[in-house]
Amino acid sequence: MRFCEDGQARQCPTGESAATYRRDSLVWDNTNREYTMAVAHTFSRAQIGIDAPLVTVEADISSGLPQTLIVGLPETAVKESKDRVKAAIVNSGFEMPQRRVTVNLAPADLPKQGGRYDLAIALSILGASGQIFSEKLAELELLGELALDGALRPVKGILPAIIQNGAGTRKLLIPESNRSEASLGGNTSVLAANSLIDVVEFLRGSTQLQTALENTPIPSSKPGRLITDIRGQYLAKRALTIAAAGGHNILLVGPPGAGKTMLASRLAALLPPMNITESLEVASVQSISGYSLDVSAWGKRPFRSPHHTASAVALVGGSNPPKPGEISLAHLGVLFLDELPEFSRRVLEVLREPLESGKIVISRAKQHVTYPARFQLVSAMNPCPCGYYGDESNRCNCTMDRVERYRGRISGPLMDRIDLHVDVPALPKGTLSDPKFKQDENEHHKASQAIAAAQQKMRNRSRRLNAHLDVREVETSCRLTPHDQRLLDNAMERLGLSARGYYKILKIARTIADLEGDDKINTPHLTEALGFRKLDKYKVQPI
Repeated sequence: MRFCEDGQARQCPTGESAATYRRDSLVWDNTNREYTMAVAHTFSRAQIGIDAPLVTVEADISSGLPQTLIVGLPETAVKESKDRVKAAIVNSGFEMPQRRVTVNLAPADLPKQGGRYDLAIALSILGASGQIFSEKLAELELLGELALDGALRPVKGILPAIIQNGAGTRKLLIPESNRSEASLGGNTSVLAANSLIDVVEFLRGSTQLQTALENTPIPSSKPGRLITDIRGQYLAKRALTIAAAGGHNILLVGPPGAGKTMLASRLAALLPPMNITESLEVASVQSISGYSLDVSAWGKRPFRSPHHTASAVALVGGSNPPKPGEISLAHLGVLFLDELPEFSRRVLEVLREPLESGKIVISRAKQHVTYPARFQLVSAMNPCPCGYYGDESNRCNCTMDRVERYRGRISGPLMDRIDLHVDVPALPKGTLSDPKFKQDENEHHKASQAIAAAQQKMRNRSRRLNAHLDVREVETSCRLTPHDQRLLDNAMERLGLSARGYYKILKIARTIADLEGDDKINTPHLTEALGFRKLDKYKVQPI
């Protein structure tokens, strides 16, 4: 007998003369005088966006010409697994059934991609052919691509599977090479193996597999990019602090070399560290993206800076099967678009919906995938093609027609979705060399503390940052005095603000009040917020 737990062959009951005798999930083969399994079941997990739905892998061996069929909406890589599995089974010392093998991946309407099902398919075939039999098989979920020699290769999207496996009762078995990523999930029921033989020996009880849980990595305490490094630009650093506190989008406008890129790169370091849930969301997106997951970046806000030649698909995600784009990889972090007018207008327009909704839905003929995209947009641009319009040096030689065409590359609706419009002028003479402009070494620490305190106040009040408040919450949390209401109404008419711009000013004023520790919005808070919605020097106005 090939698979009996007691090592003894089971005999067909006395008096049974039929060619086969079915009992439970076993079939008595009267020709070979042994039991085999009618249908063997194993379990795995698919990858749909950042979800990992359960997949049941069924293997049936029946009479017919030797061939392996895989059904259940498999794509090319899954169909090719029959060749990998056959070689892995034979090279691991087992037998590939010389009969018709049918493998079903259920549910049948769920798309299946990649080599993540190889291990589950191999074990279901070994079970159906009677080469293994173990109750442990029903207690496992299996992920792993098989090499031709039976070794287990890593697969992407392990982290979402680990998170969702934690809600069930089965253990998850993964390749040893995915161990470092598995350590982020905090799931103690994850096992790691090196090869198909290791898994079979574990099922037979002759060896034990080690848990894949390691110590969760601790974020590096090494200082990142600090606003202390920036001399001057006090207004821009103030705007950056407000943006970090309230989760607001920001546009930096100024001549080349004024410090726009340096300012943008410091925003992520100003944001408070992510909690466990947020860290898992960010790591899950990176896990399925195809990029190697940087365990050392655990708990740190992502900072993404795509080149201005990036396509719309690169920015929002796509292809087939769909993959997350830059806006999803920047989830809960910062997306920096330098040289904003140099981006294709079609590319920039795809940002409008995710800026409002905090997610992106990618639709294809066979599936619809939703990726999170709650990012902070930081953009930078020059005031004109040469970059020196409005500069005191009078170096600009651009005609007004060229200037207007340059600015017209950014649509009014997109500009209207950017909360803070900030002037970043050229540094005055002596700013970099004069000792009196030396930075305050505690400037970054003070700003980070103020931001953390303001965000805690926001979450206590409405459980979200001010930039994400809906209309009803704005009316409740951002009430003005009659005098300030008249001031805002007049400014709305003079600046040509839209309804969206009106509410954004209220949200910015609420953030400024939170930074100052005030419970109510006062006139100074409102006037400072209004100052960030118009750039007089460059005449850049939202439509």
